[in-house]
Amino acid sequence: MSDKSTLTLFAHYNQLMNAKVYAAAKSLGTPIVTNDYNAFFRSILGTLNHILVADIIWLTRFANHPAQFRALNIIVNFPKPTSLDQIIYDDLEKLEESRASLDAAIIEFIHELKSEHLTSNLTYHNTKGASFTKSFLHLLHHFFNHQTHHRGQVTTLLSQHNTDIGSTDLLQLLPNV
Repeated sequence: MSDKSTLTLFAHYNQLMNAKVYAAAKSLGTPIVTNDYNAFFRSILGTLNHILVADIIWLTRFANHPAQFRALNIIVNFPKPTSLDQIIYDDLEKLEESRASLDAAIIEFIHELKSEHLTSNLTYHNTKGASFTKSFLHLLHHFFNHQTHHRGQVTTLLSQHNTDIGSTDLLQLLPNV
């Protein structure tokens, strides 16, 4: 598999898992989704907001890549997070709508990538203003890994309410060869 095909796989996996997580969360109802379970981002809703917040922050940084990816123009339509634990949407329906829109843009963004982009570096500033220059490919891997990490936290909270989203294995999307 090439780097681009791996990233394409990750983007589709991200979209599929987000759809499954949101469907499961909606089945629980607002009190359970918003309850503070002393999780790192407090609640299911808080954790889902964190994933969206981090994605917005990273996609904004990626939009500043010299290649100027068209698919990332959508990022201007999203709220600008001020903290990693910010609740951008306290309504699960609106959060899900934004998540779906962003997931579609992520797939389009990955589609736009060319091999020269994947061998480039990206300079960005973190939320505290420190400047970094890192491999763009490695940052993309981090971007997808971060989503997977926090979705794992959400699936734990869901399972504590007897809500199973089914298989979360990437293996289900790997093609037979």
